[in-house]
Amino acid sequence: MFFVYSLVYTLGFILLLPRFIFDAIFKGKYAAGFRQRLGFVPAFDPHGRKVIWLHCVSVGEVNAARPLAAKLKERFPEKSLVVSTTTRTGQNLAKIAFADTADLVFYFPFDWRSTVRRTLRRVRPSAVLLMETELWFRFIHESYHSGVRLAVVNGRLSQRSVGRYAWIRELVMRVLSCLDLALMQTKGDARRLMDLGLRATKVRVTGNLKTDIALDEPEAALTDKFRKRFGITPDAPLILAASTHAPEEEWLLAALKEVWRSSGNNLPRLMVAPRHPERFNEVAELIKKTGYTWVRRSEVASDRDVSAEVILLDSIGELRSCYQLAEIVFVGGSLIPHGGQSIFEPAAAGRAIVTGPHTANFAVAVGDFAGKGALIQLPLTGTKQIVTQLTDTFTALLADPSRRATLGANALAAMDTDRGAVDRTIEYLTPLLGAPLSR
Repeated sequence: MFFVYSLVYTLGFILLLPRFIFDAIFKGKYAAGFRQRLGFVPAFDPHGRKVIWLHCVSVGEVNAARPLAAKLKERFPEKSLVVSTTTRTGQNLAKIAFADTADLVFYFPFDWRSTVRRTLRRVRPSAVLLMETELWFRFIHESYHSGVRLAVVNGRLSQRSVGRYAWIRELVMRVLSCLDLALMQTKGDARRLMDLGLRATKVRVTGNLKTDIALDEPEAALTDKFRKRFGITPDAPLILAASTHAPEEEWLLAALKEVWRSSGNNLPRLMVAPRHPERFNEVAELIKKTGYTWVRRSEVASDRDVSAEVILLDSIGELRSCYQLAEIVFVGGSLIPHGGQSIFEPAAAGRAIVTGPHTANFAVAVGDFAGKGALIQLPLTGTKQIVTQLTDTFTALLADPSRRATLGANALAAMDTDRGAVDRTIEYLTPLLGAPLSR
């Protein structure tokens, strides 16, 4: 069964190789860390300490893992913590986010036996924590047979994923049997994982780690820096479009012009933060064609910054510092059938949140927040009505400071109610990390 998996994985890699080469040459995307992905990770000396390996796929998982990593170092100071990522953006952010907590940050290996074994020999982990149900079959299998303790943390599993895994249920059940523990975000996630074959005794519900997020001092300082650089004031209220996907930027830019028609002298400004860095230039070209005055965060600061009507946040790892600047936060990936991005960061900042109808990735949280009056979710409609929906919602909120304040307060209260996921996660991990478990 694993031979067939490896064969399919290899064939998929070969088919995607031209894209890898193209992006490596013209974008530098997949070239980053290629040698590490083959198992040649940088050498490091844990000085005789046991190693905890925390794997985060990309930026979202890195941000979610921040409070967990800090708590792990506090609870297990005698252990070495290392962090891996899959994407380049995740890698860049991880090196900043875990500078004080991780002894090594590196790329996760390709899922072949040779590359996985080579990486395991170099890292020598005693435990591996996989963020959000990253089920790399060969990696989990080889880690298990190397005596490594394995846990999923902050796990989530959609019904769509369950449907895909059902086609290879026998293999999935074998892989899941290798796990020592699965700490899931919701009861629904836990139930779906058990439906795939994981024993109930290995599953716990801890909540979402992102409910425990908080700005650190460097991020708070960056908030102040941005406020001064871009001249953010209530006289020109800021709408922050966070983690957007195509064609959401086009709809948002069109809505801004319509909002201006009823904004009087206090014309709102728009900050756009695309979800994927490879789209920064694409979005820049889009903004340029609209006729707005605009600036890029990556440019050298200039006098244009304070008057720009649109600000392009073309940077990695700085979005968290921008939520406090906004009067309204639109959460991207939700106007299209992507599933939506996280609502927790703007909620932690106490902002008025607007999201589209497509929020399957955070369905439980969005439903909970909506029920508590902690966000506005636009109804499902045709694409021709999206700009009108955005316009009407933004216009109404900008004209009603009390409504914005209530939404923000309710969002913050909802976050406070759900906090404690990190402590619950550490509680369940302690027997696994602190002493051998019987399998």
